[in-house]
Amino acid sequence: MLSIGLTLVGLFVIVAVFAPWLAPHSYSDLASEAGEFGSLSAPSAAHPLGTTIAGYDVLSRVIWGARTALLVIIIAVLASIILGSLLGLLSGYLGGVIDRVLVMIADAIYAFPSLLLAIVLSIVISGGQSSMWGGIFAAGLSMTVVFIPQYFRVVRSEVVRIKAEAFVESARVIGASHRRVMFRHIFRNSTRSLPLVFTLNASEAILTLAGLGFLGFGIEPNSAAEWGYDLNKSLSDVSNGIWWTSLFPGIAIVLVVLGLTLTGESLNDLADPRLRSRRRASAGSGTVADTSMVTLPDPAAVAAASTAEQTVPASNATAASLAEGAGASPERESK
Repeated sequence: MLSIGLTLVGLFVIVAVFAPWLAPHSYSDLASEAGEFGSLSAPSAAHPLGTTIAGYDVLSRVIWGARTALLVIIIAVLASIILGSLLGLLSGYLGGVIDRVLVMIADAIYAFPSLLLAIVLSIVISGGQSSMWGGIFAAGLSMTVVFIPQYFRVVRSEVVRIKAEAFVESARVIGASHRRVMFRHIFRNSTRSLPLVFTLNASEAILTLAGLGFLGFGIEPNSAAEWGYDLNKSLSDVSNGIWWTSLFPGIAIVLVVLGLTLTGESLNDLADPRLRSRRRASAGSGTVADTSMVTLPDPAAVAAASTAEQTVPASNATAASLAEGAGASPERESK
């Protein structure tokens, strides 16, 4: 699964980075030198994936949408990793009132549905603007607030466990400062689960961005390409038998989320030795089943063996009594 996930993720990154060279047109082009694209044109040589109802080239919109998704992932996930890890480190190390307050805030954020919270924050941050960078930053920062509690909890639980270890106490005894203990001894050993959370949050960011665009809170088509917005505008096309305007943006979302999810699950298997041993045991279950079969003995054979065991001691006792009798008869004769 790891190879499949990395292949899909690598393809997504390549398409996003090289979108200006891979896309035949810009995301906002409605015409070329040959003329206008036309509305709802079926897939053809000029437009391999067809055109939308507004006249945009579907292939170009799908390719440019990968760049928009990658930018939102970078902003949302990296910002949440930095802020969530630092807050988790401070909360777990200092404890006390600071820890209780931060945990209470994280629980309060968890109480809200993530998509609803992202919608509200996106409206507040963007202020109704729909420019490219304004929409990307609004979506990214709104997801940052949603993702921070996840990194906060992961890092905090590791810090609480590690700060009681013997090597941390030894560092304090020799006079290490709090900053050195926090970052060099504790934080370095509390980030092993972050790559897994990163991949899962990246897939969640794709779905949240698509949800924002589908509900009409995303980026306008003349500002940037966004898969969720294109799906929203293609709803009426599906009932009329026009399948290409919704199929290809949907496939793009599914493939990217699938690749990120497979990568995250594979990293979880690699990081957890219990899952690795369980997988090896399931892989060798056929051999274990052959060697662990118990063959029940024949009841007749068991009865015969028990009879023989009872006969042998009896015969031994008879021989002993005969020997005693033979030894005692000369004594009687002598008397």
